[in-house]
Amino acid sequence: MFCRSTILYLCRRCSKFLRNDVALYSSISKTNKYDNTAVVESSPARPRPKPNPSQERQASDNHRQASMPFSGAKLGVFTQVKPKLTNVFTEDKLLTDFLKRTMPKDVLQEIYSDLERFGKRVATEIDDLGKECEKNVPKIITFDAWGNRIDELITCDAWKKQHDISAEEGLVAIPYEKQYGPWSRVYQLVKLYLYAPSSGLYSCPLAMTDGAAKFFQIHPDLPMNERAFSRLISRDPKHFWTSGQWMTEKKGGSDVGLGTETLAVPQHDGSYKLHGFKWFSSATDADMTLTLARIVDESGQATPGSRGLSMFYVETKTIDGTLNGIEIQKLKDKLGTRQLPTAELLLDGTIAQLVSDEGRGVVGITPMLTITRLHNTLSAASSMRRIVHLARDFCLKRAAFGKVIVEHPLHMQTLSRLEVESRAAFLMVMEIGRLLGLEDCGEASDDELDMLRLLTPLAKLYTGKQAVSVASEALECFGGQGYIEDTGLPVFLRDAQVLSIWEGTTNILSLDVLRAITKSNGKVLLSFFKDVEQKLTKVAMSEVNDLQNSTLNVSQALKDVKEFVEMSSQQSLSFMEAAARDFAFSLSRIYMAAVMLDHAAWQGADASDVMAAKRWCEMDLVPVIKNAANGHYSCEAYGLDYAMVLNGHPEASR
Repeated sequence: MFCRSTILYLCRRCSKFLRNDVALYSSISKTNKYDNTAVVESSPARPRPKPNPSQERQASDNHRQASMPFSGAKLGVFTQVKPKLTNVFTEDKLLTDFLKRTMPKDVLQEIYSDLERFGKRVATEIDDLGKECEKNVPKIITFDAWGNRIDELITCDAWKKQHDISAEEGLVAIPYEKQYGPWSRVYQLVKLYLYAPSSGLYSCPLAMTDGAAKFFQIHPDLPMNERAFSRLISRDPKHFWTSGQWMTEKKGGSDVGLGTETLAVPQHDGSYKLHGFKWFSSATDADMTLTLARIVDESGQATPGSRGLSMFYVETKTIDGTLNGIEIQKLKDKLGTRQLPTAELLLDGTIAQLVSDEGRGVVGITPMLTITRLHNTLSAASSMRRIVHLARDFCLKRAAFGKVIVEHPLHMQTLSRLEVESRAAFLMVMEIGRLLGLEDCGEASDDELDMLRLLTPLAKLYTGKQAVSVASEALECFGGQGYIEDTGLPVFLRDAQVLSIWEGTTNILSLDVLRAITKSNGKVLLSFFKDVEQKLTKVAMSEVNDLQNSTLNVSQALKDVKEFVEMSSQQSLSFMEAAARDFAFSLSRIYMAAVMLDHAAWQGADASDVMAAKRWCEMDLVPVIKNAANGHYSCEAYGLDYAMVLNGHPEASR
């Protein structure tokens, strides 16, 4: 029986490890076994004549005062050793093991030395540049001293250096050079995975540049292709261009059919002049951009909705270096991603070229979205890995309550949970990269194309939420230092928040998952079930017996999802819309479980790989089942949600 004596016994046990029996100043003077901080020792006193008694008492008082650690405005003898980066490639065992498991040996042998070199460069030169970008944010000079409008965008030297490094390292070029066939895309993503957390957000313009390059690769016959495509994938910093992606207007971002008001007026030479307002244009310093607008007819009318949207190519500057009919109205004052110039732009006669069929602009942006959403997922996974890496290093350097925090079980439990989240995100994004590499080279099967279509929004929406949660929790691992800006740590949380918003919020992408399933008549979902089942069969046939229960858990989760899909087909249309978010989370968790089990069943895996997979599979893999059973998706539930949220609001009415 659980009684008062049991509670008292538990309290005595807890007090034993909570008691701090180490004196403050004695703990300061000691060097722990993980810390290389030197103990400060005083120099021996020089011989001097014997003072009289009063002088001796005064000297004794002065000595006691001088020996106090904070006397005379001293700072004390203790300084905390900060976490450090050494080589972000070689110190990432999951990454190196993944490459050994999946990549052909000859390809890995060729690229390994480059990744090792780049991992060192990221940890030193590039990381310092990224911090400079954070300190020296972009600014705009609207008018010169004489009243002329110049709209001069100022970015720091470190930002410009990131541009050059991106070209030199082939961070966009690699998958288009195809030196390693479909593995070229994985090679690129690995370098970006190492680079992104130290890039000072230069990874964002690279994402849009990669998306634009993909568009031009698909459309090689466009007249500007040779000029634009060659620059987007150049390794020459002087030749390399970056691209923007100007879609969002004042009425909204994801709903481009309703939100796009920009008009395109045909010109006699076949070009167009754009007139409109782009409300959120990231990478404002880009050399070119792809954007949406509505072509007006001879009477000045434009077709409404998505059917009226066409895609246009714009070079941001004219031959003489002035802006191409573009006025920078303001730079956005953002929560995070402050390093990145994001602006509100007025397009007033901007010269543009049509690059899609008229009225087919939304179709044109689809391959770009695949790329930019993948980059978003990669940024989420890499930011999680980096802050967990720093927290791991810090736990060997920070002492609290009489011992180094690595020796506190609760702290290590917290870190291990963050590690599991980071691993799941990494393995999922790399699987998508493998599929995209096959698609790049025309080698993807129908099932693999289906998986690419479904996994891209799933991974983006789920890892975006993971990144915020992991960053927030990881900051606690540094105590108060995690809240101090000049440690370089809070930026992880501020920058993470954009990952669940940019390129579609969680709800928008959840609905996109349903759209992918509907448009394929369920085929992409059948491919998903088939892929997971194949991975589970492979794990069951492996020699790792410790994964049996986890495999059964995932198999049951997959069965539950199938039954849910069957049941939902009998429900109203609003049922599945309300369930979309939980349904997408369920698919994401199941697939992450499958790729983690697949990695853990590899013959080169170790006990940590097995433990990470098991812990992931212990969570609720299918939250949609429980919430459906609780009636969360019914018409009645919508009415209750509405009433609760808007209760007391003066403008609410039903």
